[in-house]
Amino acid sequence: MLKELKTPEELSIWKDAQQMITKARKDGVETVWDRFEQQKPGCKFCELGLTCKNCNMGPCRVSLKENGKMQRGICGADGDVIVARNFGRFVAGGSAGHSDHGRDLIELLEAIVEGDAPDYSIRNEDKLRRVSEELGVDTEGKAMLDIAGELADICFADFGSRKKELGFVTRVPEVRREIWRKFKVMPRGIDREIAEMMHRTHMGCDNDAVSTLLHSARTSLGDGWGGSMIGTELSDIIFGLPKPSESKVSLGVIKADHVNILVHGHNPVVSEMVLAAAKDPEMIDRAQAAGAEGINIGGLCCTGNELLGRQGIPMAGNHLMTELAIVTGAVEAVVVDYQCIMPSMVQAAACYHTKFITTADKARFTGATHISFDTAKAAAQAREIVDIAIKSYEERDSARVEIPDTSVDVMTGFSNEALLEMLGGSLEPLLEAIKGGSIRGVVAIVGCNNPKFQHDSQNVGLAKELIKRDILVLVTGCVTTAAGKAGLLVPGGAEMAGEGLKKICNSLNIPPALHFGSCVDNSRVIHLCAMIADALGVDISDLPVWGASPEWYSEKAVAIGLYCVASGIPVQIGTPPQITGSKLVTDIAVSGLEDIFGASFLVEPDFKKAATEMDKRISTKRKALGLSE
Repeated sequence: MLKELKTPEELSIWKDAQQMITKARKDGVETVWDRFEQQKPGCKFCELGLTCKNCNMGPCRVSLKENGKMQRGICGADGDVIVARNFGRFVAGGSAGHSDHGRDLIELLEAIVEGDAPDYSIRNEDKLRRVSEELGVDTEGKAMLDIAGELADICFADFGSRKKELGFVTRVPEVRREIWRKFKVMPRGIDREIAEMMHRTHMGCDNDAVSTLLHSARTSLGDGWGGSMIGTELSDIIFGLPKPSESKVSLGVIKADHVNILVHGHNPVVSEMVLAAAKDPEMIDRAQAAGAEGINIGGLCCTGNELLGRQGIPMAGNHLMTELAIVTGAVEAVVVDYQCIMPSMVQAAACYHTKFITTADKARFTGATHISFDTAKAAAQAREIVDIAIKSYEERDSARVEIPDTSVDVMTGFSNEALLEMLGGSLEPLLEAIKGGSIRGVVAIVGCNNPKFQHDSQNVGLAKELIKRDILVLVTGCVTTAAGKAGLLVPGGAEMAGEGLKKICNSLNIPPALHFGSCVDNSRVIHLCAMIADALGVDISDLPVWGASPEWYSEKAVAIGLYCVASGIPVQIGTPPQITGSKLVTDIAVSGLEDIFGASFLVEPDFKKAATEMDKRISTKRKALGLSE
C-alpha cells in the first residue's frame, strides 16, 4: 500500500519551499523529504546508540534482558560504554570538520606569506596585528607578512601535541580554566584530542562511560576554542571583518534573466574568488553575449553566510532548501567546497541544465564536475568556473523555469568587533541594558534543518518566543535564512519583541536577532560570553545566556553544543543524539554536566516549552547576579 504524501505545507513553513516541493514532484525530482519517508521505520538500536561496529567480532547490538540487566557485546562492553563510545566518535567527527576548516585557513595564510597565493591578500591588518599580539607575537617594527608568518606557526602548533593549553584559551575566564584543569579537559592540541578519542574508543581501551564523556568535552573544546576560533579569526584577517549591511534572502534572489551561480559549503576560500570572477567585466561581457543581463551570485548554507556577512551577497536558502534551489530550473551552476552538501544534489542537477561543480579534493562527489581548487591559481580557476556557468545558461530550458517571486530584506554581518563599534567601543551599554532588564538574556540559535521537523518551524518559533520575552537572539548558519525570512533580521522586526528589547533595537537601529555568521563563527558567541563574564567578574556559567539548536542534524552541531556546555553555556536541542539507550549517559548529558561545568543539555522538541524553560533559567541567573527583572 502506497503511503500518502504529506502536503508541502506540512513539510515546510515557507511559501517558496512549498512552491518548489510541488514543482519537484511535478518534475519527478526526489527530495530529502521523499528519502526520509523511505527510511522509515528506522533501526531502534541505532537510534538508542546501542549498536557497535568498532571491531570485526561484531557488529553488536545490546538491549535490556528480561531481568532488567543490560546485555553485553561480544567483547563484554555494556550499553553505557557502547553509547559513550559512539557519542565520543560523533563528537570527534564534528570537531574534525570545523577544525579542518580552520587548518585550511592557516594554510592559505602561510601561502600568502610565502607568495604562493597571489590572488589573495591580508585585508584586515589591524586584526592581524591584534590577534598576533594576543597570541604572543612581538609585532613592533615588523612587516605584516612577517607577523602573519609567525601567527601561522602559532596556529599550526595548536593542532599538534606539544602544548599544554591552546592559545585562545587565554580568552576564557580563569575560573573556567581552573574547572577544565580540575577535570582534565583542558584542550592541549586540536588533532591530539580527536586522535585520542579515536584511540580511547578502540576495542580494549576506555571502557568507562564517564571517562569517555569527559574526553568528548575536551575534544569539543579543542574545536570551539581552537579549530573553529582559528577559522573565524583568520577568515576575518584574510577576507575582512563582517560589518552590518543590507541584503536579501529566499529563493526569490535567483534572477530569471541572469547567469545564476550558487555557492555552497563552508569555506570562503573558493567562494570569495568565484564572487570576484563574477564581477570581472570580461566575464560579464561573456554572460551578456550569451543572452543574460549579468551574473548573479547567491549563497546556500554557511559558505553563503560567509559571503553574506562580508560582501552582502544574498542567501537563496538553508540546508533543506538546497535541492529546491536547483528545482527552480534557473541555476546554471552550484559550486561547493565541503560539509552539509547533500549528495542528492548531483542527481537533482542532472534533472536540469545545472552544473554541479566540486572544488575540494577532500569532498568529491560521484557524477560532479571536479575542479581541484589550487590557491596558487585561484583567480584563473574561478573564471573557469564562471565560464562553465555562462555556457550552461545557453542550455537553460525557459519552459522549466519557475522562481518564487518574493525575497525578504535582511540586515546582516555582525561580529564582536562590529558590535563593539556600534556600542561606542565598549561593552558597557550592552551590560547596562542587561543589568536594567531591557535585555533579560542572550540566546544563540544555531545550526541546521532536519526533516524530522516541519522545516524551520522550531528555529523560527523559538526565536519569536524569546524576543517576546526581551531576550536578544544571535543566529548563525542555517538559522540565519530562517530568521531572515521571518522578518527578524531587520530593525522593523523589533515590533515582534518585548518592550525592553524593542526599545534597545530602536535606539541602536538593529534587529532583535543579530546575524553572527556561519556555524564555525559560533566561536564568536563563546568569545562574546567570555568577554561579558570578564567584564562582570564572573564565570560564563553565571550569565543569563543559552545556546540552542532546535533542528540540528550533524556531528558538528553536537560538537558545538558540547563545547558550549563545557564552557558554561546550557544548550537546548530539539532531539537527543543517539544516547538514550544508556540512562547513565543521558542523565549526565541533561543534568550531570551541571555539576561539572555549570551547564547541561535541555532536550525539548516543543519550542514554546523550550522557551519557557530557558526563560526560567535566565531569571534564576539574573537573580543570582542581583539583577532586576
